[in-house]
Formats: sequence, structure tokens, C-alpha cells
Amino acid sequence: MPEPRPEVMAATGSEKLDRIVERLGSSRDPRRRYEYLLWLARKLPSFEQVLRTEANKVKGCVSQVYVSGRLEDGVLCWQGDSDAQITRGLLAMLIEGLTGLTPAVVIAMTPDFIAETGLQSSLTPSRANGFINIFRQMQQQAAALIEA
Repeated sequence: MPEPRPEVMAATGSEKLDRIVERLGSSRDPRRRYEYLLWLARKLPSFEQVLRTEANKVKGCVSQVYVSGRLEDGVLCWQGDSDAQITRGLLAMLIEGLTGLTPAVVIAMTPDFIAETGLQSSLTPSRANGFINIFRQMQQQAAALIEA
């Protein structure tokens, strides 16, 4: 009798992010994961030119990546953009998953969920590092918004 496959359990603190992680992690086909990221990238709303500042630029990314967070009624709202479509998809995943959360929830998150997506096996090392840098920048902005 085959052993049951363990369920993907991200438990990130975000239901939206958990669903995205589960969807990516349940696919065994790297091409389908990329297609999903590209779909997320296409859904990402346009990013205002005025927000393309040094403070919103993600350091440590080969691509040009910008992310900007703001508080609305105590929860975070995010905007962002990248000049590379896969990176834009990774950013869109985080924006989708972290919007509507409190800063405290975002700050408390660990990047463990990234491994559960299954993406690291198909991302280049620089892109995987950039993904973590985007996540860390969003955490730093969330912390700064608490202090503001």
C-alpha cells in the first residue's frame, strides 16, 4: 500500500499565502509553478512612478525591484514592481499573501514557507536570494510602519 503524501502545511499566519504556497508546493512540474508565477505577475497592478525611490528599492536583487507598504485601518497594503517577470511573480505572491495582515504578523513570519513552495529547486541562486531579500524588505517596512 503506498504511503499517503504529507499535506503541505505552511501555517504562515496568512490564509492567502498558505493557499499560494500549497498550490505551488502541490505541483511536481516546475514549468507549472513558473506559469503560476507569471500569471500572478500579470495580475499585479501598476506601480506608481513616484514610489520608485531608493527607500523602496530592494537591495541584493539582480532585477530592479521596488516594494512599498502602507497602513490602512491597522493592516498592511502593498504595492510593488520588478523589471523581470519571474521576480515580479514572486513579488506578486508576497504582495497577495501579506496584504491585509497586521505589521506584527508580517514581522513574526519566517521565510520557511519559501521552501514549501518547491520553487527553490528551479530558481537560480541569485533569484532565490532576491526572493528572501524582498520578503525581508517587506518585514523591515512593516516594522518601520509600527514605529511611525
